[in-house]
Amino acid sequence: MTRPTRARISRSALSANLARVRAAAPGCRVIAVVKANAYGHGLLPVARALARTDAYAVARVEEALALREAGLAHPVLLLEGPLAPADLDQAARFHLDLVIHSDEQLGMLAHYRGPARFTLWLKFDTGMHRLGFPLETFDAVLSRVKSLSCVARPLRLMTHLACAEERDHPHTRRQLEHIRSTLSARGCDLSVANSAAVLTLPETLQSPRAATDAPTTPCNWVRPGLMLYGISPLPGRDAGAVGLLPAMNFETRLIALRRVATGESVGYGATWTAARDSLVGIAAAGYGDGYPRGLPSGTPVLVDGHRAPLAGRISMDMLAVDLTDHPGTPVVGDTVTLWGQGLPVERIAEAAGMIPYELVCGITQRVAMEVVD
Repeated sequence: MTRPTRARISRSALSANLARVRAAAPGCRVIAVVKANAYGHGLLPVARALARTDAYAVARVEEALALREAGLAHPVLLLEGPLAPADLDQAARFHLDLVIHSDEQLGMLAHYRGPARFTLWLKFDTGMHRLGFPLETFDAVLSRVKSLSCVARPLRLMTHLACAEERDHPHTRRQLEHIRSTLSARGCDLSVANSAAVLTLPETLQSPRAATDAPTTPCNWVRPGLMLYGISPLPGRDAGAVGLLPAMNFETRLIALRRVATGESVGYGATWTAARDSLVGIAAAGYGDGYPRGLPSGTPVLVDGHRAPLAGRISMDMLAVDLTDHPGTPVVGDTVTLWGQGLPVERIAEAAGMIPYELVCGITQRVAMEVVD
């Protein structure tokens, strides 16, 4: 029998979430971030479901090539840029756009002798201190880039916000001031907003203005990731509260029912003891599937659509659920939803002391992926 643990990925939810991005950022173009196997949702199914985006963004050349080999012709942006000179040959062959954030990468471009002209996004560090040229080197970097014959025009600019989910965070205010004073004033295409900024920072969704303060063509780009998958980037607010639809239903089935007498324990370590005569269901999912071992007893799952608490420690392949107060009549084969519709992954991440990214990216290869409408 096929193991029943699976992740159902909804095309309609992905499309609806892209529409939510466009509604929040009217006039902006959208770069759909599909790195890390589309946040665990499946690179190619997600990319196809998001075909109305303006571009894709990935972290690895291999991800970009998979998109091209699947016939997707959208602009594809390498978020970390070329990591070795050979990456430029691949970028040229497959028409990839490049983030350039270091002197080493400028050196690679200076030594490139092929015929390609690359579309560049110059990344500047406004306070994240991870990747990017220092702001004070802006003019020198721009001059150096303009001297390169392999660079297409126009140039585009990018930065990354460290605390976008906290609108009033002092760090966010400092970064926004750096963006206004240095990047927005250049009149270039500009990408600032990640998912959290799309929802909380409307000033990052405005068209940049030239130094003369004359309005330019609407050309801001947003690059949502998490919200495309129906997961809220805002602490304390789940997907429904910000108008998103969960794209992943992580589910399995009951494979056994057990009567457990008062005082008897369930699972490794005997960490859960029945306070009364209880009905316990065993579901075919565990940390071998990516369901966190550290989840405590009491964490909810849905059994046939009704909430029921975990009972005891998560095993590699199984978990136990207390069904004593279940309003229905549970039977072997009932669907058990671990997160998804009706049970936000944000809540499960909070119970695990994790972030939702870790959960959806942590689904293991043995879990079947099923794309549904």
